Amino acid sequence: MIIAVTNQKGGVGKTTTCINVSAALAFMGYKILLVDMDPQAHSTISIVNNPHDIPKSLFDVLMDKSQKIEEVIVRSNIPGMDIAISRISMAKLEPALIGEFDGHYRLRDSLNSVRDNYDFIFIDTPPTLGLITLNALVAATHILIPIQSSYLCLEGTDDLLETIDKVKRIANPDLEILGVIITLHDRRTNISRDVVERIIEVFGPKVFKTYISKSVKLEESPAYKESIFTFAPDSIGAIQYKQIAEELIKRAKN
Repeated sequence: MIIAVTNQKGGVGKTTTCINVSAALAFMGYKILLVDMDPQAHSTISIVNNPHDIPKSLFDVLMDKSQKIEEVIVRSNIPGMDIAISRISMAKLEPALIGEFDGHYRLRDSLNSVRDNYDFIFIDTPPTLGLITLNALVAATHILIPIQSSYLCLEGTDDLLETIDKVKRIANPDLEILGVIITLHDRRTNISRDVVERIIEVFGPKVFKTYISKSVKLEESPAYKESIFTFAPDSIGAIQYKQIAEELIKRAKN
C-alpha cells in the first residue's frame, strides 16, 4: 500500500503524521518506506543523521530516469523504517518537469523497483497542489488527509478533492481516500468541537475516530531526530498515533 499524506494547507501536521504513523507501524513489525517529496525536507531532517553526507536525493532520481531510487533510500533512526531523502533542490523539480510528457509519472515509475520490499510506503508532500504533489497522487494507492481542527481548516479542501478526482479520471483510477486525520486538536475549545463536527459533515466515515491533540512533545521530538515513541513513549501523542496506526491497519484490510 502506497499512502500519500497530503493537504495543500501548511502547518496541519503532515510531516508529524507521516513520521509517527510510519514509526508506529514499524514498531508493530511492518517494513516501512517514507518518501520525502517536500522541498523543505522536514521528514529527512527529522529522522536521518547527517543527511547532507548522502550525495544524491530524490531530486536526482526524478530528474534523471537512469538514476535508481535505491541510491537515495537510507536507514532512518527508526528501526524497520527506511526513507528516500529530500533536499531543498526538490524546489527546482516542478519547473524542470513542466512540459515533460511523463512528468507526473516519475515517482510512480521510480517506486516500481522497491514497492514489493515494503508493507507500507508513505509519501510526505509539500503544502501545494503542484506537480510534486501530483506525482505523489499518481504513485499512491491511497490518500491520507490531515486536517487541523481550527477555523478555516476546510479552506481549499474543494480544490484538493477536485485534484483527486482529476487524477482518478486521467492517471490513477484506483486511487482512494483512506481517511482524514484530525490534528492539532484542542478539545477544550468550542471552536475545535464545532470544526470537528463540520469535518465529519464533509467526510463522514472517512474521519479517523482518534484525534491528534496539540502536544509539546510532538513538536520537540524532531529536534532529537526521534519519533514520539522513543522520545516520549508515555505521552498522549504516542498513545494517539499508535491508535491511528491500528485503525489504519483495519482500514487497509477492508
